[in-house]
Amino acid sequence: MEHLLGEGWQVVPAGGATGEAYYAQHGEDELFLKRNSSPFLAVLSAEGIVPKLLWTRRLENGDVITAQRWVNGRELKSFEMKGELVAQLLSKIHRSKELLDMFKRIGNEPLTPNLIVNELTVRVSEMSLEKPIIHHAISYLRNQMAEVQPEEFVVCHCDINHNNWVLSGDGDLFLIDWDGAMVADPALDLGLLLYWYIPRNEWAGWLKSYGILLNDELCKRMHWYVISQTIYAILWHKQRSTVAETNYWISYLSDLLEVETVIEL
Repeated sequence: MEHLLGEGWQVVPAGGATGEAYYAQHGEDELFLKRNSSPFLAVLSAEGIVPKLLWTRRLENGDVITAQRWVNGRELKSFEMKGELVAQLLSKIHRSKELLDMFKRIGNEPLTPNLIVNELTVRVSEMSLEKPIIHHAISYLRNQMAEVQPEEFVVCHCDINHNNWVLSGDGDLFLIDWDGAMVADPALDLGLLLYWYIPRNEWAGWLKSYGILLNDELCKRMHWYVISQTIYAILWHKQRSTVAETNYWISYLSDLLEVETVIEL
C-alpha cells in the first residue's frame, strides 16, 4: 500500500472481516484504504451514506484500491439504533434511485422470496443438516411465500448490525461495509433492525421516523425475512463449527417460529 501513497505515509491494518482494510497517515492527513471494495462506493459517497471517496486506483493485478476520508468517530451502541438518525439514514438508502439504478446496471438481480427458499433448501441439503426445526422453518417460509411478495425492490444493506453504523465527531452518521448489499424487499433490512434492536411497542414510532406506517402486511414480511436470515446465520456458524453461536441462533429460530406475526396496532 505504501508505494501507492508515496514517501512518509504509514499504513497499518484497519481490521474488518476481509483483512483488506487499512489506515494510512501522513502528518495530519488520514485515509481509509480498502482493496476491492463495493463497486457502488462512488454513489454511496456522493449521497453521504459513507465517508467521502477521495480516489480510486487499479493495480497491475486487477485489484482496485479505494481511499476514503478517515472519520474520527465510533460505532453505534445497540441502544442507539432506536435513534431517529438511524431511521432517517436507512430511509434515505432505501429511497435512493441513483443507488438502485447503479445496482441494476451491473446486473444485480432482485433477491426474491423464491430465490431465498431455493437457496436455503439447497444449502441445508448440501450440509446434511437434519435439525427438524430448520426443515420446519423452511417449510414455513415456502408456505408463506405468496403472502410476502414485495411491493417494491430497493437496495438493502443486508447487515445492519450496530457495528456497521459509524457516528463521526461532527455528528454525521454513516452506514459502512457494503460488500453484502442486495436489491431486495426493504422489509429485509427493517425486520432485522426492528427485531434485534427496537422494543416491539416502539416499532410504530421508529417506522414513522423512517417514513412508513406499521401494518399487518409489513409485519408478516419482516417476520418472514428475519426467519430466513436466521437460517443463514445458523448455516454460517455451522460451517465454521462455532457451536455456541450455532446453538444460539437455533434457539432464536425456535422463538421466532412461536411468535405471533400479527401485532396489535
